[in-house]
Amino acid sequence: MLPQTLYQDPNELAPYYARFRVAERCLLTGHSHQAWPDVGLEGQRQAWLDAAELVDAKWERAFDRAERVRQGFRALLDDDESVGAMALGANTHELVVRYLSALPLARRPRIVTTDGEFHSLRRQLDRLEEEGIAVVRVATAPVDTLAGRIAAAIDDRTATVMMSAVLFANARIVPGIGLVAAECRRRGVPLLVDAYHALNVVPFPLAAQGLEDTFVVGGGYKYCQLGEGNCFLRFPRDTALRPVVTGWFAEFGELAAGPGGDAVAYAAGDGRFAGATYDPTSHYRAAAVFEFFRQRELDPGLLREVSQHQVGLLARLFDDLDLDPAAIARDRTVPLEATGGFLALTSPRAAALQALLSERGVLTDCRGDVLRLGPAPYLCDNQLADAVEALRESVASAAPS
Repeated sequence: MLPQTLYQDPNELAPYYARFRVAERCLLTGHSHQAWPDVGLEGQRQAWLDAAELVDAKWERAFDRAERVRQGFRALLDDDESVGAMALGANTHELVVRYLSALPLARRPRIVTTDGEFHSLRRQLDRLEEEGIAVVRVATAPVDTLAGRIAAAIDDRTATVMMSAVLFANARIVPGIGLVAAECRRRGVPLLVDAYHALNVVPFPLAAQGLEDTFVVGGGYKYCQLGEGNCFLRFPRDTALRPVVTGWFAEFGELAAGPGGDAVAYAAGDGRFAGATYDPTSHYRAAAVFEFFRQRELDPGLLREVSQHQVGLLARLFDDLDLDPAAIARDRTVPLEATGGFLALTSPRAAALQALLSERGVLTDCRGDVLRLGPAPYLCDNQLADAVEALRESVASAAPS
């Protein structure tokens, strides 16, 4: 597929998203909730039909769909299956909790993170801090030196480092994560990277970045278009970590016991961080969407090119408005290639602007004083131009009289 066919009106992909009516409304929620292609509905329907036909024997087909989902995520990470294993979960929080439960927090009661992590991790670490775990929050700004400052914060009492590949609030790509991985490796500290805001919009190959021995969480709710219930924890296949929070699915397959003959055993490979009984419907949907992306040759390289075009167009059109920076502004010092999949605009009236845009048929979201405009590959350039015009009107309406 040529990227130019996604910029013109009509967009070549839009007919495949008819249920979400992407040609009729401007969904600039791409950084949070992209539309699902219509094939996802067929996937959900097949899950129901398999359950009706096979009843409890449905699990063989369900596990097949789960493996297809793993393969889809592995492809996005350019991950070698012989090096990395993968557990699936309904959300990243449940997977992060299993990971945290495997750490030697009694002996090394210190976690290094940043002050810009997503709420599921932020809240959990806040709560752990209340129980006596030392949480070191490295300031994300300036982002160009963030990796070095994180590496410098690691010491012999550190149980883990937990950081993002792309900051969820402002779309800044964090450079130099390999530097953090190298320091973690030197000190024997596991590194967990939240790649959610990178997957399928910013290429994130593990080996090329020196991250083959890292833990990675992410999911399909955002740029992958998989919908809810499709998250993963990628972990080194040779890890010896033993999660305390462990489901009975971790007993499936060949078991490897931990220290001591009576210790709880864990499945080898993907099963080590497995949970328990789950609703497989989301995996049917995800497998169908991954196959749709493969057939349409919507790979991370192409999607990055399209995203950079769209975010760049939004930025140029916004700049052309020449609005009062006290009302709304963007950081023009940040080069386009240093950002992820959305345009971050700061405004003291961000929430009001979001509501006014919604009234004009442009759906966005905001975080505090940041209004986020997240395009997606099924939107054409004309829709983005119309959205910026709606923003101009909204800013004028929101101005104090």
